[in-house]
Amino acid sequence: MALSRSRFALSPGAETLGSMSVLTKPCSDPWLTPWHTRHHDAFHATLDADPFARGLVELLCSTKYLPGYVSRPPTDGMRTKLADELKAVAEARDDDIRADLDAAVARSWKRHDLAWLTGRGWGARTAGLFRHVWTTHVRPDWPRRRALLERDVTYRAGLLAAYGWPRALQHMNRRSAWVGADAIRFSDQPGPDHIVGEGGMLFVPVCVTSGTWLAEAPPDRYALVYPARGSGDPTARPPVAPALERLIGSGRAALLHELERPATSSELAAHLGLSLGTVGGHLSVLRDANMVTGTRVGRRVVYRRTATGDLLAQT
Repeated sequence: MALSRSRFALSPGAETLGSMSVLTKPCSDPWLTPWHTRHHDAFHATLDADPFARGLVELLCSTKYLPGYVSRPPTDGMRTKLADELKAVAEARDDDIRADLDAAVARSWKRHDLAWLTGRGWGARTAGLFRHVWTTHVRPDWPRRRALLERDVTYRAGLLAAYGWPRALQHMNRRSAWVGADAIRFSDQPGPDHIVGEGGMLFVPVCVTSGTWLAEAPPDRYALVYPARGSGDPTARPPVAPALERLIGSGRAALLHELERPATSSELAAHLGLSLGTVGGHLSVLRDANMVTGTRVGRRVVYRRTATGDLLAQT
C-alpha cells in the first residue's frame, strides 16, 4: 500500500539547502561555475554579517545528520511552495531546535560549540535565512532548475510505468538498492529501519548537490532527496556534430541531440532557451521523419528518439 502511494515531489526548500552547501565551498562542478561565481561573495557577506547564519550553515554543511526542522518532506507534491515549507520552520520550538542541533553536532566531522546559538526565535531566524538565500541566489535561476527537475521526474515516471519502482529508483544514489520484496536501502551507514506510512514515500530531485539525504516528519512520513540526472548549464552542452546541423538545421539538430533523455516540449523549450512554438514545429518535422516519437504520460506528452533518430544523432 505504501509503495503504491509513493510519488515524486519538488522542494524549493531542499533546493535552497543544497545551494547553501554548494556556495560554502569551492566549486567543483563545471556547469555550476557561472552561477557560483555570481553568488559566492554575496552569500558569504550575508554569513559574515550574521553569526547565527554563519554557524548554522557551517553545521548543516558538515554533519551526517540534518536537523529535522530544516529538512521536512514537502507537503504539496510538484506544486510545493517555499512559503509553505518555511512556515513549519518558523514555528519550530527553540527547545526542539536545540535538541536537533545537538544531534547534528554529535554527528559532524568538524568541531562545533554552538556559541553562535544566542537569543531566541531560532526557527524564525532560520526561516529568514532560507528566504533570503532563495530570493537572492536561487529564485532567479528557478525556472531553468525547475525544468531540469521536472525532466528528471518525467524520466523516472516513464521507467516506473514500464518497469516498476526498482528500475525507477535505480541510480538515485551510489548506495541505494532494492532489498527483498518490500524494502529499500538508501545508505550503507548504520541506523534504525524506518517504516513508511500508508501515505507512501516521496522522492525529491534537486539540481545542485551530488549527495542525498532523508527528510523526515514523524511518525511515518519520509522523503529521499537525491541529485537530478542531467543537471547542467545549457551553455555547457556538448556541441552538436556539424554534419547533423547541415543535414537538418541547427535547431532540429540541437533538439534531437537533447532528446538523448526523453522530455516534454515545455522541458525542451526551457532547457534550450527556445519558444514553445519553435520547439513544437521542430518536433513535428522530426516526428514526420520518424526521428522522434511521443508517448502520452498522464496529461503530458513525452518525446524520445527513435532508432533512426539515435543513428542520426551519432553522425
